[in-house]
This record gives sequence, structure tokens and C-alpha cells, in this order.
Amino acid sequence: MPRKAQTWDDYDTAVDQIILAPTDSDFLDQLIPVLKDAAASSRTVSLVQSLSQYAQEREGDIERIGLTKHEEFLGSVNQLQKVREGTVILTAEILDLNQSIQASTEKLAEQKQALVNTRGVRQNITDVSDALKESLKILHAVNNAHDLIRKKKYYGALKSLEDLQNEHLVPIIQNKYATQYKLADLIQKSIPASQKTISEAVMTDLNTWLYRIRETSQFLGEVAFFHTKQRQDRQRKRVEQNEYLSHFKLNSAIELVVDESNEYDVLDNDEVQVDFTPLHEALHIHEALGQLDKFRADYSGTRRQQKELLLPSSINLLTENEDSSLSALLEGIAGFAIIEKATVQRAPQLRSNVDIDELWDSMCQTSIRLITRSLSEVNNAEVLLKIKLVVALFIQTMEGWGYSVSMLNGLQLTLFHKYAELLKRRFSEDFQEIVSTDDYMPMAINSLEEYDKVLNVSWITQDKTPEELTFPCVLPFSQMYPLCCIDIRNFVNQFYFFSDDHFQYLNVIDETLRKSLDELLTERVCQSLVERLSSQYLGQIVQILINLEHFETACQELEQLLIRARSSTSAGGPIILTATEQFRNNKKTAEKRIFELVNSKIDDLVDTSDYDWAAPTKPNEPSNYMQTLTRYLSNIMNSTLLGLPREIKELIYFDALSHAANKILALPLSPDVRTINPNGVTAIALDVQYLTEFVASLDNAFMLEQNLDELQQTVALMQSDNHDEFFDISTRNKKYGRVDAMNGPILLEKLTQTVDNPSRTAAPLANFGSRFGLR
Repeated sequence: MPRKAQTWDDYDTAVDQIILAPTDSDFLDQLIPVLKDAAASSRTVSLVQSLSQYAQEREGDIERIGLTKHEEFLGSVNQLQKVREGTVILTAEILDLNQSIQASTEKLAEQKQALVNTRGVRQNITDVSDALKESLKILHAVNNAHDLIRKKKYYGALKSLEDLQNEHLVPIIQNKYATQYKLADLIQKSIPASQKTISEAVMTDLNTWLYRIRETSQFLGEVAFFHTKQRQDRQRKRVEQNEYLSHFKLNSAIELVVDESNEYDVLDNDEVQVDFTPLHEALHIHEALGQLDKFRADYSGTRRQQKELLLPSSINLLTENEDSSLSALLEGIAGFAIIEKATVQRAPQLRSNVDIDELWDSMCQTSIRLITRSLSEVNNAEVLLKIKLVVALFIQTMEGWGYSVSMLNGLQLTLFHKYAELLKRRFSEDFQEIVSTDDYMPMAINSLEEYDKVLNVSWITQDKTPEELTFPCVLPFSQMYPLCCIDIRNFVNQFYFFSDDHFQYLNVIDETLRKSLDELLTERVCQSLVERLSSQYLGQIVQILINLEHFETACQELEQLLIRARSSTSAGGPIILTATEQFRNNKKTAEKRIFELVNSKIDDLVDTSDYDWAAPTKPNEPSNYMQTLTRYLSNIMNSTLLGLPREIKELIYFDALSHAANKILALPLSPDVRTINPNGVTAIALDVQYLTEFVASLDNAFMLEQNLDELQQTVALMQSDNHDEFFDISTRNKKYGRVDAMNGPILLEKLTQTVDNPSRTAAPLANFGSRFGLR
């Protein structure tokens, strides 16, 4: 900065200082500023006056000195004269110099003014240049922000706008006189629009991302299902190696620990990659803009809309079409829910567990409603089992992601009841066909291989080992029994096919299985067999009885099987199948039916006896009917009844012989028989003897012969020559104790000794009955 020029109010002092300057250079140094000041202030006259006054004062001093010191005065005068001359010359020079200085000063003033003007222009240029630089910085920052937007670097663009405001716009706007004020104000007003542009751009990218993940949801769910299947396979292999691990289901802490070496990221693998960058960027942008609440609400609304689009109005459980199948539905829901859970983990400020649980519950309710509504179309148990497997896989997958599966467990229960219904219907038809198409003949076995197959599927108690058997052989039951055993085993197995680690209602399976088996065995097997007891074919009735016997055994074995197979959640204690008692009771019904048929046949045979009670000659051999009767009893015991247990056969024999004896005894007691001659007695005696000998040849004859006691004693009475013995109580109890007290006299009254004339009554006790009121 140039030093300010010195000014003088009074030149007298300045002249004194100039005159007293010790050297010429000092003289000039002091003179020139005074001259510049005089010229600048237009007081040159004042300066000249001060110089003239100073000269006059010095002249006065000289005169005073001259008067006192003449010579010195003269010398001084001369000297002064010289000085004066010099002063005159100096004054002229000063005047010239003054004019020159005056001219220079004017020129200098002009130059200074020009310089001042130049400096102003330069300053203006500098100011403009600085303003332009600042403006360029602002514009560069604006352009940089928009470049970042175009490059999709939205957060950087937002940060750039923030820096622009803080570093440039705000300081300028705070100074209303700043050169860039209008520009800054204009750009500041455009900031919200730029922020909106960023927001819209990031939302466009986010919407694109949301669309892609919506399209990817089903495939993501499919990958998640595949991963769960792999975990199931690994767990199954581990259980095979270590049975103790069977106590730990999938997704349990133990299973997760032992399987941790097989880590698999469902969201980032060779099949699918889900990049959450657009979501994070949108979240950061709206958080920076202070619009997090709005963004959260918009995002939540969008996901709800996508959830609605994900769920169809109906599904077809029978189709394999990828778009409308159950797998497609559950895979889509799984993928959607996995994205939601991953979003909570990565951005808890955006999505909460409450939000995704609400969506999850909604999707579960809708899917359950769709599945339940479509179940009426399913009429095949195998199809329903596939449906259950898909649902179970879905449950295990989503449980692994921390979702509640209680509602889906309820769906499994619904599926199980439907499955049990279809299974029971199918096996009911199978049992019905087996029972209705059975030949009711003992099952022929041609080889050891066939025997082993039957033995493996049936509940059989065999007295002989396979090595002791000779083939071909015959098993006591008909082929319906092993076929039904196969169906029973399949039915039980298929019931338990429905259960798995995640089925929460194993006790329901146990109880439903028991009830279903009871119904099938009682209604479709036992009842069907009982209905066929009306048959007139003894062989068929016998086979039914044998089958009932084996089914009773099967039920008892089945009860033990169910006890071993039932889950730990079921109540303890024995399992009782009512079918066991049904088979046991209906065995008695079958036995009675056998008695009826055998007795009916005996009746038919005895009815053909055609005894000639007044025969003129004695017979030499038993009657044809008796021979046929014994042959019949022998045949059925050695063929038709062969497969029956020994005690049942003996009971049949016992009843048949008792019935035959009663039927034969009734022949002479018939009101149509009025007299019986000795030849007639001989005829019946031969038959009774023949029957007795037949019984004596049978096993356990001692017990069976008791059935003939009354018949034998009655015939003996008829053959006796002393009929009075019958009326002697002591003798009768010894010889005729089994003879009916009422029948004996009737028969004795019919006896006659006349052979040629059957009408003659020669019996000595002919009037015995009338006397005792027996007529």
C-alpha cells in the first residue's frame, strides 16, 4: 500500500527546516515534498510568501549585523549578494521546478486516476472471475450429483447435494449481497426436485428389484425345498449309522449342529442369487431424506400387494402343472417368506418380525383355505400322501427359517383325516373283493417258496417246521386269509407313512388306525363272512369257521403290533380290537351253522331209513341209510372238517352223533308206527350196532360213545325177553338207566311177537300203557 504524502498547514516551519538542512540532499529531500504539497494544494503563493518572508527576515538580520560590523557586514553583503544572486537563480529554478512539478503533478494525477480506474476494472474482473469460479464450483457440484444419478450412485448423489448445500449454497444465501446469491438461491430451490429425482430413480430400481424377486420367489422356494430334502437324506443316513439320533428331528439343535458342516446359503448359491443392494440403497436414501416412515409404509404396501398376487383364487391338487399345482403355491410362499425373513435380518429398521409374521399368517390361512377347499376333488390316498409330503417339506423348510407352523400342523391333521378316510375306503373295497371272490377252499401250496411267502405275510401258528412239510400241501385257511393279512399290513404301513418327525398328532394316528382296523375287520371281513354262513355248502361254512379262527389270531397279533408301533404320546396300556371279540363270537355262529348243516344232512339220511317195522324176515345187514350216514360222517371228518381244530371236530362229532341217535330213536316212537315185530327190532338193532362199531373206531371213542347210550339201551330193552325189568327201578337203573321213562313204555307197547300178521298184538304188556295213563 503507497505511503500517504505529508501535508503542512504552515510553510514557515517547513521553510526553516529546509534552510537548516545540513546537506544538499537533505535540503532537496525536504524541499520536494513541500513543493508537491504546495502544488497539490494550490498554495504555491503561500510557499513563496514564506520563502520571501524568510529572506526579508534574513536581510533584516544582515542589516543589523552590518551596522555593527561594517567590514564583516560588507563581506557578508558581498557574500549575501552572491547568495542573493544564487537565491534569485534558485528561485527561478524553483519556479521552473514548480511549473515542472505542477505539470508533472497534473500528469501524475491523470495517471493516478487512470491507475485507479484500471485497478477498479481489474478488481471487477477479479471479482467476476472469483464469482465465476464459485459459480463453476456450484455448477460442477450440481453436475456431479446428476452424473451420479445417471450412474445409479444415488447415495453418492444425495451426499453430493448435501455437501453442495453445506459448503456453497447456505453460506452464499446467508449473505444477500453475495455475487452468487441469485444462482445459489435458484439452485437451492431446485434441490428438492433433485432429491425427488433421486428418490424416484431409487424407487424405480427398487420396484425392478421387487418385481425380480417376485418372479424369483417360486424358484427360491424350490431351491429351499431341495436343500431341506438334502438335509433329510443326510439326517436319515446319520440315523442309520447312529440310532440315537432318531430322537432328534430336523431343525432341532442337535441336527443343526451335526449338519453345520454342510452350510448352504439359499439366497446365494449356484442356482439363485438374491442381491439386496437396491433395497439397502433405497433404505439409506429415504433415511437420509428423512422419509423412512413413508418408505417403510410404501414398501410394506408393495409387499402386501405382491403377497396377494402370489396367492391364486384356487388350486388344483390333482394337476402336475407347474403354475397351478400345490408345489408351485407352497414354493412361492416359501420364497416370499424367506425374502421377508432375510429382509428383517438385514434391515430391521425397515421390516419387523411383527410385519412378516402378519404376512406369514395371512399366507398360511389362505393356502390352508385353498387346500381344504380342493380336498373334495382328491379321491386317491396316494395322491393325498404326495400332498402331505409336499406340505411336510414346506413345514420343515419354513420352521428352519423361524416361522410358526402351528396352523400348518392343523392342516396336516385335516389331511390325515382325509387320507385315513380314503385309505379306509380303498381297503374296504379291497377286503370286499377278496372276501367275495374267495373260493373258500383250503389253500394249496406247491413249494417251499410259496409257503415262505404265505408265512411271511400271515399270522400263522404252525406245528410243523417248513422242513417237516412235504409239497404240495394244503394250508387250513383259504387264500383270502393271507390276502387280507397282506392288506392289513399294507394298511398299517400306509397309515404310518403319513407320520414323520414333524407330524404333531401321532396319538391321533394310533387311535384312528385302531378304529379303522376295527371297522374294516368287523364290517368288511367278519360281517361278510357271517353273511356267507347262510350257504348250504358245508365245506364253505367250515372254511369260514377256519378263516374266522385265523382272523381271531391275526387280531390278537395285530393288537401287539399296534402296541409296539404306537407313539410315545399315546396312552399306555393294552390295545383291544373289538374285531377280536367279533371273530371269536362269530366262530360260535359258524359252529352252530355247521351243526345245522350236518344235522340237516343227518335228518335227510335218517328220513330215508324206510324201516319195515312189520318185516316178514330178518335183515342180514345194516340199512343203506346207516351205511350212508356213517360214510358221510367219516368223509366230512376226513375231508371237509379236516382243517378244523381237534376240539371243534370232536364237538361236531359229538353233536352229530347225539343228533343222529335222537333222530333214530324218534323213528320207532313216531305215532305212525303202531307195531314193531322182532324183525323190525332186529333191523334197528343191526343199524345201532353198526353205528356203535363206527363210533368205536373213532378217536376219543370213549367220550363219543356216550351219545349212543340211550339209543343202545332202548334197543336192548326192545330186544329183551323180560320187559318187566324196565319197571323194576333197581334193575332199570342198572340196565336201562339212559332210557327215557316215558319213551320206554311207549315202545314196549308197540312190540309184538307176531310176524305173519302184523295186526295182531301179542305183547304181554299191551295194555300197560293204558293202565298207567300213557295214552
